[in-house]
Amino acid sequence: MLSNSFTNVSCGSSSELYSETCRDESAALILKMVAIASILIAGIAGISLPLVGRKSRFLGTDSNLFVVAKAFAGGVILATGFVHMLPDATSALNDPCLPKYPWSKFPFSGFITMVASLATLLADFLGTQYYASKQEKQPTRVESVEVMSESGIVEVKEKNDIGEDEDEGMHIVGIHAHAAHHRHSHSQGHGGCDGSLKKKLLEDQTGSHSHGVDDEEDGLRHVVVSQVLELGIVSHSIIIGLSLGVSQSPCTIRPLIAALSFHQFFEGFALGGCISEAQFKNLKATIMACFFALTTPSGIALGTGIATSYNHNSPRALVIEGILDSISAGILIYMSLVDLIAADFMSKRMSCNVKLQVMSYFALFLGAVLMSSLALWA
Repeated sequence: MLSNSFTNVSCGSSSELYSETCRDESAALILKMVAIASILIAGIAGISLPLVGRKSRFLGTDSNLFVVAKAFAGGVILATGFVHMLPDATSALNDPCLPKYPWSKFPFSGFITMVASLATLLADFLGTQYYASKQEKQPTRVESVEVMSESGIVEVKEKNDIGEDEDEGMHIVGIHAHAAHHRHSHSQGHGGCDGSLKKKLLEDQTGSHSHGVDDEEDGLRHVVVSQVLELGIVSHSIIIGLSLGVSQSPCTIRPLIAALSFHQFFEGFALGGCISEAQFKNLKATIMACFFALTTPSGIALGTGIATSYNHNSPRALVIEGILDSISAGILIYMSLVDLIAADFMSKRMSCNVKLQVMSYFALFLGAVLMSSLALWA
């Protein structure tokens, strides 16, 4: 019966798996305090690196090192969804404690993961539409005058309301300028890579940067990606924090400390990179960073507080954890594949730099393999 899925009575088969020989509440409490400190430090370090270094040469969002490190973090998050969250969800929802109907009659973990991925796609789309419409409603204070440069690139000089130049530099803006630049590149027989290189050299020489429709769309995408990714990371961070917190077994907690610290650092780096690319103001970026860094330690603290009353072997706990793990898996798989990996690996920058391609693919697979290997201990 479905009602039997929500009882809080311990399941005998699952309880037998919980080794009483390793139960030590005092030792477990000490290890939980160590876990809170270690995971907190790892989370702060991971998310701070791209935020603090976003204006530096090596850790800035336009540096090759940042792209490679982000690829590694993308592999970590992908493995988290496929190797850690989804199998845990399947194990929980197929546990012998649960009634055979409906849990053994339908692959709920895979179905919920699929629905969560599609819901994330919808949230991604609606969020982008919302920010785009919000930006369109903002009053325009500058007008653009098209100018043809010696190189043949259509440029504009921005003027403010009183007719004065807003900046001394020239900026490539607007869809017409973008299209003209595209046509010019091809008419000269150069590929997209040559055009991008010339554009970068022009920016370096003039000290200006191009602002086009593509740049605005990228900015909107980064805003949405950072917020949806944080939602997915935070949701599963609460789960793993609670799972560690309610455990009274040092044998279970000890390997989790190293595994979760590693996991938290690179998840933080990926999220910090997205926040950095979204170019949030310092206050908002700091709030998002703190929210991420504190979630898992808070989950551990909450789990420690309810450890005596929370029965993690009950059917109710298994159903809740299985559903939340499935949702987290769906969000993380979508975000890692679509917004972290595909967004960078399908970009013109990647296709124009063979060395960057090789390094990024190596980092991607390395991150996925290392995070997957942690399943041996956690």
